[in-house]
Amino acid sequence: MWLDRFSAQSTPSATPPPQGRSYSPAPRRLYLTPGPGPLPPRPGLNPRSSSLSLVSPTSSTTSLPTTSRVPNGAGRRRQGNGATPANIPDPLKVLETILGGPPRKAISGQGDIPKDAPAARPAELVDDIDFRGLSLQEFAETDSGATQRVSRVHKYSAQSVEEYGKEKDKFEDLHRSILACDEVLKSVEMYLTNFKSDLGAVSAEIETLQSRSTALNTKLDNRKVVEKLLGPAVEDISISPAVVRKISEGPIDDGFVRALSELEKRSKTINAKSKEQTTAKALEDVKPLLEDLINKAVERIRDYIVAQVKAIRSPSINAQIIQQQAFLKYKDLYAFLAKHQPQLAEEISQAYVYTMRWYYLNHFSRYQKALEKLKLHALDKHDVLGQDDNAKRGPLLSNARVLPAAYDAFSLGRRMDLLKNPSHAALTAYVAEEEKATHHLEVPFRAFNLALIDNASFEYTFLTTYFSPVQNYHTISRTFASIFEPTFALGQSLTKQLIDTTTDTLGILLCVRLNQHFAFELQRRKVPTVEGYINATNMLLWPRFQLVIDQHCESLRRLAASLPNRPSASASILASSSNTSQSTAPHPLTQKFASLLEGILALSSEAGDDEPVSNSLGRLRSDFEAYLTRLSKGIGEQRKRERFLRNNYSLVSTIIADAEGRLADEMKTHFEALKDAFGDER
Repeated sequence: MWLDRFSAQSTPSATPPPQGRSYSPAPRRLYLTPGPGPLPPRPGLNPRSSSLSLVSPTSSTTSLPTTSRVPNGAGRRRQGNGATPANIPDPLKVLETILGGPPRKAISGQGDIPKDAPAARPAELVDDIDFRGLSLQEFAETDSGATQRVSRVHKYSAQSVEEYGKEKDKFEDLHRSILACDEVLKSVEMYLTNFKSDLGAVSAEIETLQSRSTALNTKLDNRKVVEKLLGPAVEDISISPAVVRKISEGPIDDGFVRALSELEKRSKTINAKSKEQTTAKALEDVKPLLEDLINKAVERIRDYIVAQVKAIRSPSINAQIIQQQAFLKYKDLYAFLAKHQPQLAEEISQAYVYTMRWYYLNHFSRYQKALEKLKLHALDKHDVLGQDDNAKRGPLLSNARVLPAAYDAFSLGRRMDLLKNPSHAALTAYVAEEEKATHHLEVPFRAFNLALIDNASFEYTFLTTYFSPVQNYHTISRTFASIFEPTFALGQSLTKQLIDTTTDTLGILLCVRLNQHFAFELQRRKVPTVEGYINATNMLLWPRFQLVIDQHCESLRRLAASLPNRPSASASILASSSNTSQSTAPHPLTQKFASLLEGILALSSEAGDDEPVSNSLGRLRSDFEAYLTRLSKGIGEQRKRERFLRNNYSLVSTIIADAEGRLADEMKTHFEALKDAFGDER
């Protein structure tokens, strides 16, 4: 017992404390809880605790901390550091009960002892008391404890009482330390109790979270299943906010076209589902919004196309740039407009037709006026085979359109280069106005028609690309005809103006070949709508070509009619020779005829059987041969006459020897036969 330990400290003969027990004079505390049965001893104090250490006898409650961390449930903690708990007996009273009551008076036989004198130490101290695992209070309340106290009280000596009195302060400090330890332990107990309750709450919350997590996982799995089933259906009828914003507020560009395509796709799906499921609530909610969005898209497309059509009417604007960058690049806009507002699309189409009709007519009218400023060789009725060179153009020299000195109306020369090496670029209006050289009629004809063919091809391609989803082939052809009808009439007027008064046979035939090349180019470009203009131009060129050939034939017949039985006329014709006597040299008319024939054959190397060139050349050749035959009759000697004819036919054969083609072979064979018919030259 701890009283024995104090006795051991004061008596040298006392045995040392056990090795495993603390040197603190305080005994190990027990939980003073009422109830039967033994209780386990309270765990020893932590020797590292400085404020609660009981090693020093001078330790007091002043070393305890005044404040401590307030745990959960601190409101239930007992206030004050030194107050004794209400349900715990006073330890001093418990000690007094154990010791047998308050200090006794002096034992009889020892005399009176002063009141203030310390109690005498008992003669004998009990070494140890068997508490049987009970607390002090429980042990005091048991009968065995009281009996043991009564039986052993006589063993306390007076010396022990004196020591107790001397150690009173220590006991008080010990008491206060024990109270402080109880308070700390109660605080720890309260903290652990609160921690236990908090831990229980956390555990409950964790269980709640686990149950919620399980429920959420179940819901997630259900939603995944529902999403897998309903996702495609919802996706088909939903329109993203980005698409709505792009169509409503975004600029007209590739993104707008893609948003328009997405809107069209959703519109088709919603319309199809509306026919299948007429009572679907989602479709009823989406359809009004979809219609509003479509109307907004139609409005913006209308404004965009009208603005581009107005831009074409701007001065010095190139319509092809607008067609490529504004119309063809966003051709889906018109298809969308025609699908949802066909009447509006038709009105916009008519506005475009009227605008382009004015555009082409205006520009080609200016181009025609520029081409009219070109200086052209004027070949009129005096430039025919049977016309006398000495008599022609006498009174016409004052005409403003003066021919150059070196001029041959019957030679093809370099004029063939327009067909052999065609230029892909047409003559510009500025160059035509500034050109100072003199040209033949095929130059302005080619320039105007080449520009017309290029623009017509581009326009037809544009119409078939831009309007084809809405309009069929016949509608596009009518649209094209409406645009180019006045421009084609302008081209025919220019052609008629160029060939109406000329006798330029080679120039007219060159225009025919150029027109055929244009027709082949249109076939290669697959532009059948210009075929009518090509045929109309041919209807102007071929009759004029035949008429000019007829003028040549008529001039030869008139000239031949003046020869028979009129030696004076023959003499006048042959007088152009340097010899005064009759000459067998080729006639100057033969040179012109051969040059003209060679030019026609060169331009007809690929002529077909349906062309009038063969018949026209046959008539011209017959009239020429008739003229030479009648001219040879003016030569009296038969040998010279034959030599004269042979020389003329030989000259013709020599000039046309390089000509190619079926018609050229026929002509070469014919004149070779005529040359051989009049024998060898002797």
